[in-house]
Amino acid sequence: MEVLVISNKDIQINEEIRDKELRVIGSDGTQLGIMSAKEALAIAEENDLDLVKIAPQATPPVCRIMDYGKYCFEQAKREKEARKNQKVMEVKEIRMSSTIDTHDFNTKVNQAVKFLNSGDKIKVSVRFRKRAGAHPHLGEELLVKFKDALSDAGTVDKPIKMEGRSLVMFVAPKSTK
Repeated sequence: MEVLVISNKDIQINEEIRDKELRVIGSDGTQLGIMSAKEALAIAEENDLDLVKIAPQATPPVCRIMDYGKYCFEQAKREKEARKNQKVMEVKEIRMSSTIDTHDFNTKVNQAVKFLNSGDKIKVSVRFRKRAGAHPHLGEELLVKFKDALSDAGTVDKPIKMEGRSLVMFVAPKSTK
């Protein structure tokens, strides 16, 4: 069965179709040829189906004989299924200071690995307070160490850069890259 995609807005069905000539496609997908709207509507009503205009911009416009209610139901079902299977990727933030201790650092790395394994991107930032801002190289070394610790779970999406009073790096999960 071929998948036909029509947006439900501005669709003309049955008596709404006012064109003189139409190219008609049968319910089984066969070309029925070019005919008047009345003839096509008579064929559709004969089969207890609807006449639906699927290509209004074509010359002559293309209409299809189908069960419109069933089509709308199936399309809504497909859209619902697509939304259900969609994974929304979030950006989780991990903040550190340039004077973080090793145990705290390892805890942050473990948390980042958990985020990456669940499919989220992470933003790792090192904030500089007061005079610590005079030594941005310490924060850069910390982020490089963090990147190395995450090398098996993720890859750097955006490299290290200074934003205000903090250094920032984005890491994406390995499976998405």
